[in-house]
Amino acid sequence: MAVQATPPLLKRLNERTVLDTIRDGAPISRAEISRRAGISKPTVSLALRSLLASGLVREAAAGGDGPTYGAVYFEPLPEAAIVAGIDVGTRFLRGAICDLSGRVRTRRDVERPAGDARTTLESVLELRRSLVASTGLSEELVDGTVVGVPGVVLPDGEAIDLATNIPGIEGTAFARGLRERLDGAVTLENDINLAALGERWQGIAQGVDDFVFVSVGTGLGAGLVLRGELHRGHSGAAGEIDYVRAGSDDDDPSAPALTAGAERLAVGAPTTLAPPLDARDVFAAARAGDQLAAEIVEDEGRRIARHIAAVSGVVDVALVVLGGGVGTNGDLLLPVVRSLLAEWLPYPPRAEVSSLGDAGVLTGALSVGLNAALDNVFVNRPAG
Repeated sequence: MAVQATPPLLKRLNERTVLDTIRDGAPISRAEISRRAGISKPTVSLALRSLLASGLVREAAAGGDGPTYGAVYFEPLPEAAIVAGIDVGTRFLRGAICDLSGRVRTRRDVERPAGDARTTLESVLELRRSLVASTGLSEELVDGTVVGVPGVVLPDGEAIDLATNIPGIEGTAFARGLRERLDGAVTLENDINLAALGERWQGIAQGVDDFVFVSVGTGLGAGLVLRGELHRGHSGAAGEIDYVRAGSDDDDPSAPALTAGAERLAVGAPTTLAPPLDARDVFAAARAGDQLAAEIVEDEGRRIARHIAAVSGVVDVALVVLGGGVGTNGDLLLPVVRSLLAEWLPYPPRAEVSSLGDAGVLTGALSVGLNAALDNVFVNRPAG
């Protein structure tokens, strides 16, 4: 049955069309809005009157250097809402606030205090309070908070699983505590999934519809974007690639190469390295010409390539982005990974290092919150 287009519905649709046109082309004149949106000038004027009164747009300085002939220009109001993003890492909490233009208004990185999930919850709440205060804007303008967490966020968004980095964070208590004590919507998402979305928004994966972000540390995890959308999987566990080789006859096929390196140290292999092995020391020694360190790095590159090959063989991605504490050593890892992928796969993906570094998760969190806020400010706008 066809839906009848009532006058209030048409008015709402016209206002949304005008708002989207302003967002895409600001600063923009009334006549140009009419031309681009395909709406008559009187209808544009009515929509502008409502959007101005509700505080979603404002008059702007003219764009360009040409004559304006008295035209009035318009732009969105960035402070109509703000979005908070939080990255809950093993060692650090990172937070930022952006406005509706996507501009980051403030950012803070603090050490995550030792303790359980309750301690982490209190630290996240304090970090968000301090971020909002530093913008000088009202707490009421926060449309939502997106929190990246280690572990699998189950499809209902209410529970965390497979998170061993922070004692007690698994289950529902952490998410429930955030929602009970924060104004606005609260969204939890796996941190590596957010890093993938961050790369697509502002990183090296811009414009790429099919790619995988691989975070390399003590373990491997991935965020998978297919057809331009995050693929979370049936259980929310898509990207847990350390399980890809479960049941293999290899000894700990997913274990970091540092483990094998420690065994070589134990048998007295000549090297400048000394236990306990640290990834930064290994990569520094490899750059300095240490043979054992170079072998460890090559083994790590092979480990990464094996996981990428398994993913690429199934979903045929165009790009692989390496991130995480180990993955950012692209000068040493990329040659190994690229060579092996070219050898093993008929259609190897392009392999690159993240361009966002430790800001990847935070950038992805802001992108998720921003997309929601752009809709919410229109739906929930005050009456003009």
